[in-house]
Amino acid sequence: MQFSARQAGEGRLAPSLMISSAEIVAALTSGPWHEAPMRTRVTLRAGVLLEPPWVGQLVPAVLRAFPLPPRAAALEAFLREWRPVADLPDLTALARLLDVDDGELAWFADLRSWERRCAAPLRHYRWWTMPKRGGVRLVAAPKPRLKEIQRRLLRHVIAPIATHPAAHGCEPGRSVRSALQPHVASIVVVRTDLESFFASIAATRVAGVLRWAGLPADVARAVTGLCTTVVPFEVWRAVPRPADRDAHFRLGRHLATPHLPVGAPTSPALANLVAFALDRRLSGLAAAFEGRYTRYVDDLIFSGGPRLRGGRARFVRRLDEIAADEGFRLVPAKTVVLGAAGRQQLLGAVVNDHPTLPRRERDSLRALLHNCAVHGPASQARGRDNFDQHLLGRIAAVAALDPPLGARLRAQFETIDWTV
Repeated sequence: MQFSARQAGEGRLAPSLMISSAEIVAALTSGPWHEAPMRTRVTLRAGVLLEPPWVGQLVPAVLRAFPLPPRAAALEAFLREWRPVADLPDLTALARLLDVDDGELAWFADLRSWERRCAAPLRHYRWWTMPKRGGVRLVAAPKPRLKEIQRRLLRHVIAPIATHPAAHGCEPGRSVRSALQPHVASIVVVRTDLESFFASIAATRVAGVLRWAGLPADVARAVTGLCTTVVPFEVWRAVPRPADRDAHFRLGRHLATPHLPVGAPTSPALANLVAFALDRRLSGLAAAFEGRYTRYVDDLIFSGGPRLRGGRARFVRRLDEIAADEGFRLVPAKTVVLGAAGRQQLLGAVVNDHPTLPRRERDSLRALLHNCAVHGPASQARGRDNFDQHLLGRIAAVAALDPPLGARLRAQFETIDWTV
């Protein structure tokens, strides 16, 4: 990867300058591992008189990823993934990026949390509940105008900020399969969930990450406001209370403060950024037990050999302590230790031999395709429109997890006569 002074906004000083990743690594590691001298060294190596804007983003990102000086190869790998965010020196530039005026920017950012008190037609989100195991999930879907703003922020501001390699959920180039692959054929697997993952990430933490990424304070505050919200009073009062009253109380406390909403396109990426320190510490914990760690949104997965199996009780205690220290809470009922002798099921897949569907689901889908081929698709559609697209979607999801199985299912699909 190369960085140009022209791309950095300093073309008037050195219009043809290019600085390579190797030169940046040399500049970063050739002196004290502190922000100010590191920024100075990179600027001098770039050969410009004024610090390029990307330096102010890169150096904090490097320090966030590596509190201590890393090996050159690790830093090179980080630079290959890192991209500077959009140059947003002030709120005017942010409004221009989002194609809104100053008044609209303030309205959508909602820094005074009017969402909590205003009538439904004036809210920026549509709220509803969805059932989940052990309770309900409160969804806040942004209305079209805010959703478009959030998509622009995701594309130009949030996505370029580097996440931890252990984060696989909603990350380009990563998937359920990539999250599961490190744990295939392990002696022992540990899985657990984070409670109210998005709701527990407060706006202050989001703003802190954006400041680390190099955004000015007022811009970071506005972007945070555009991507966080609070639950309206009447919406929360209508949420059914589950059996676990304590968990319901904790959720209500999170939702009453600005937080990442379930349903916004920016929430998964911002959650991954906020969880960077958690991922780094849990990767270290796994390594201390000679194991591996990945995270898919709020699902934490660990695997290892005899050392992890022998110290699993101590491992789980330390895991709980680290999560709490980073502002998260584990779901004790979902913390499970799985040995190789039983079915190691993670993220809806089985990983004992390779990532694939559980046998019951495989057999069910095969039987459905077989019945469609023998008796006709109408016998299985049960009134569903576009049933062929429904089946293709299910097969595509299987193929992403287990390509050979997906190919066999697709071959079965091709035998169906859709004209009957």
